[in-house]
Amino acid sequence: MIHADVRTSILITLLLLLIAQVFFSPVLLSAILGVIMLCLFFSFKEESKVVSKIWTFALTILALATIYFTYQSFIGIEAGVAVLSTFLFAKALETKSKRDVIILFNFALFVGASSFLYSQSIWMAIVILLCLFSCLIGLYRLQTSDFKHASNPSAALKTDAKHVGKFLLLALPFFILLFIFFPRLPPLWHIPIPEQKSVTGMSDSMSPGDIAELSQSSSLAFRIIGNINELPSRNELYWRAMVLDQYDGRTWTSSFVNQQPVLTNTISRRTKQGFDYQYLAADSRVMWIMGLEKSIPKDPEYQLKQDGGISPVRSITRNQPINLHWLGDAQLQEQGFSQNNLLKKITIQTPAQLDEQSRQFALEMFQQSGQLPDQYVRNILQWYKKNDFVYTLTPGFLGENRIDEFLFQSRQGFCEHYASSFAMLMRYVGIPARVVIGYQGGQLALDRASWEVRQLDAHAWTEVHLNGKWQRIDPTAIIAPQRIDGGMQNYIENDRTILGNKEQKWKYRQFAVMKNMRIWSDYASYQWQSKVIGYDAEKQQSWLSKLGLKTAYASILILLSSILLVVIFYFVWIYYRNRQYGSAYERAIQQFSKQLEEQLRKQPAETFSAWMHRLADGIKEDQHRIFIQTAEYYQQQQFSSEVNDQQAVKFKGMLKTCASALKNHRKPLS
Repeated sequence: MIHADVRTSILITLLLLLIAQVFFSPVLLSAILGVIMLCLFFSFKEESKVVSKIWTFALTILALATIYFTYQSFIGIEAGVAVLSTFLFAKALETKSKRDVIILFNFALFVGASSFLYSQSIWMAIVILLCLFSCLIGLYRLQTSDFKHASNPSAALKTDAKHVGKFLLLALPFFILLFIFFPRLPPLWHIPIPEQKSVTGMSDSMSPGDIAELSQSSSLAFRIIGNINELPSRNELYWRAMVLDQYDGRTWTSSFVNQQPVLTNTISRRTKQGFDYQYLAADSRVMWIMGLEKSIPKDPEYQLKQDGGISPVRSITRNQPINLHWLGDAQLQEQGFSQNNLLKKITIQTPAQLDEQSRQFALEMFQQSGQLPDQYVRNILQWYKKNDFVYTLTPGFLGENRIDEFLFQSRQGFCEHYASSFAMLMRYVGIPARVVIGYQGGQLALDRASWEVRQLDAHAWTEVHLNGKWQRIDPTAIIAPQRIDGGMQNYIENDRTILGNKEQKWKYRQFAVMKNMRIWSDYASYQWQSKVIGYDAEKQQSWLSKLGLKTAYASILILLSSILLVVIFYFVWIYYRNRQYGSAYERAIQQFSKQLEEQLRKQPAETFSAWMHRLADGIKEDQHRIFIQTAEYYQQQQFSSEVNDQQAVKFKGMLKTCASALKNHRKPLS
């Protein structure tokens, strides 16, 4: 029967693996694995009760069916790891012998390592390291359970964790040395790219409420790495994702024209302004890059599109910083807009028989502006400013004529409402206009060496084709200039009314707590990503070159030398520890031996245990036991990891008792 301490380690290990995979596995599969854990718990609780083979078989088949119907296969990253987890939990149900437990813990180590195929985040690493720790405790308990007496389970777990922790600390220097100096090799095989799933963040369309919903989330969208002092002023930090130029009366989408690639050699560089920076997405599954306006990719794996957006040429599995270059005030050459009748037609289209009041208003304002596009734009922006429009995250619902209701009734909206309505007011009078979605602003990160842009910085603005080029016009800057100048995070802190009138205090407290937690969480994740996950061959060579190591042979030599030094240090430390530890015992033994007659003294080749047994021969039965206890105590202390003076004092006292027993035994003989 499996020892109770080992059963506890099995349950903890399986629970940690379930936690590691619960956010990546199908809900039904997680529930089935949870049921298996409950069955295992009750079977362990009632030692005589064993889960029947029928239940084990039924739960396993149900889990495999769930995997197949979810992924349509048993092959691939998600499906493969899910199958391994299912077999691991099924194996736990039929574990009975010591051999089964050894197989189970080693299998759990493999499944834990496989979980990194889901995610390589710091939180996944923490859970998997705890799983590793639990497996090692279980294997340790498996070897020591037969020699332990019943004790407090929590105290036993603390003691076992302390012993295993010491083993891991001894191995830590070797791990660090191998991580830093061992040459980084390319992957031996390629992992198939997982199917793209929906992610939280910017979408490829915009409907009422989409960006307002994003702006209530404080989760990280992406990080900018580089010389932060070179960034433009905050009111110019427009991080462009894509252009939306087709509108059906409710939703804005992007036409196929925008997806056409642009050759970067057609970009004019009339100024020396601009700088290089890196873009690091919080979620690698987002398929477009949010760069500063007028940015171009430096890596051939990415391409600049017709609408100024940047996207990968093909799917990328790794989440590494992307090198971009901001052109400053240089202009991207227009891609033949005046000759592209299709693009002109798309950017002036309006839904028929909708928003007639807005259409008529636009025509009247255009006439009052002398049919001058520049003057008309200024007049419309002034009209927004003078008519008490409100910037809010809870604008309410709009009906079929959305533009009319927003402009002339509610006058409460978010950036998407202002960008959408302004673009339509331009189109009603024949001025090409489109909506751009992305992010605006951001905050300096805790390391003060990178720039964080969060989902709450999601933004939409308008581009109008004036004087032969597309010009950014952001009506939100007229309605809520603090949002653009100070950033969304500061704006919410200074004006909580944009969260809505109801439950305003609760919403802000919830927002503030979540934001602070995510800031520290994202900072830890970034350090893990850049310092550990991102420690590739290029970074290794750069770091080693700072130490003067130019070749792989030099790094290998340093690695071997460092390992040798650590091994020597351990041997010296063990020798010194044993010398200090053994000196008190050895002195006590020598002193005790000198007090005895010549024939009773300890011989050079004689072990202490054999000596004690020899002295015990001929001693009275009631005093015979003290010699055996002294020998056993000495042997225990020789292999004990705890050293203190009280144990040495106790040993000296036992030797004195032995001396008294020998003295009393010799008196009657004389």
